[in-house]
Amino acid sequence: MTGTGPGVAPPRHAWRPRHGSAVASTAPAAQESRPASCERVHGMGSSQTFRRVRWWGAAGGALLGAVDIASLVWLGVAFEMNGRDVTLLVAAFFGSSFTLLGYLVGWTVEAQRRQRDAAAVIRSQSEAIGAARARLAQSEKLAALGQLAAAIAHEVRNPLAVIRSAAQGLAEAKTPADAEAERASAFIMAEIDRLANLVNSLLAFARPLHVEPRSVSPGELFDRALLLAADELTAKQVRLARDESPALPPAWADPDLLCQVLLGLLANAAEAVPRGGEITLGARVNDGAVELAVTDSGPGVPQELRERIFEPFFTTRPRGTGLGLAVAKEIVEAHGGRIVVGERPGGGARFTVQLPVARMAA
Repeated sequence: MTGTGPGVAPPRHAWRPRHGSAVASTAPAAQESRPASCERVHGMGSSQTFRRVRWWGAAGGALLGAVDIASLVWLGVAFEMNGRDVTLLVAAFFGSSFTLLGYLVGWTVEAQRRQRDAAAVIRSQSEAIGAARARLAQSEKLAALGQLAAAIAHEVRNPLAVIRSAAQGLAEAKTPADAEAERASAFIMAEIDRLANLVNSLLAFARPLHVEPRSVSPGELFDRALLLAADELTAKQVRLARDESPALPPAWADPDLLCQVLLGLLANAAEAVPRGGEITLGARVNDGAVELAVTDSGPGVPQELRERIFEPFFTTRPRGTGLGLAVAKEIVEAHGGRIVVGERPGGGARFTVQLPVARMAA
């Protein structure tokens, strides 16, 4: 995602990883706490099952003893002691012995199952702790990196603006014989613009996020983003289409921040599609949320990269910064929404942004 040129102030909003942030801890923690909760619920049901195992074992033992005694009686075997018939006494003894044996077998099975369940809970909790430690380490690393990036960006930004002004002055003062100087000046300004975009991205990455939401229509967001991206889309001869559901409710969002997100998605789409390719902006209501989509006819995003592309500093483009989508994700999540990437039918990428419906329309 691209930033602004050197003559334009960088966005007032960006992202800085910090301890306790909603992004760093809330969503992953909620997801990883589920296995432990499930284990606890499973354990409650398992204790009842285990008790049944004991008594089923006891019942099985009693039944086995009864069958054995009945078989012996049916075969005409009599149990006597001192001339007295003790068949019932023997039957009671065998029945009690087999019942106790069955109960002990059931108890052993129960103990083994409890051990397996306890091991599963410990393993799940260990994995959750390991993931939490990894997130904390990543958060600390990104926080330090953000501070360093901000310091470097502040030092570089002003000299870049001075150099660009000088190059622009040379280009405007050219004579017809200065074609080579004109090309050199254009090259210098293009590279300075690229570096300025990188600086602005670093500043955006390092600054805290300030969200000022209000009721805003999806059409208003699209109109504003398309107006700002018009030159880039025209230069690429992109075919634009809009697919907005009728009677859409307004979203509850910060227009400036969402415009930044849409501009970045449009810039990525314009870079991905071939000359004359197609980009579609769509809006609808889905699962009680306002859903905005930017779809392109480019090569798409491989399945194995669809989570990683939202990580800071991860990029698949030679000249990419790896910050645009990371900042976009933080902006959307700060609104209580989510951003995902999927596949366009027929090939291409589809980036979907879900936002809460405006309160007055909810």
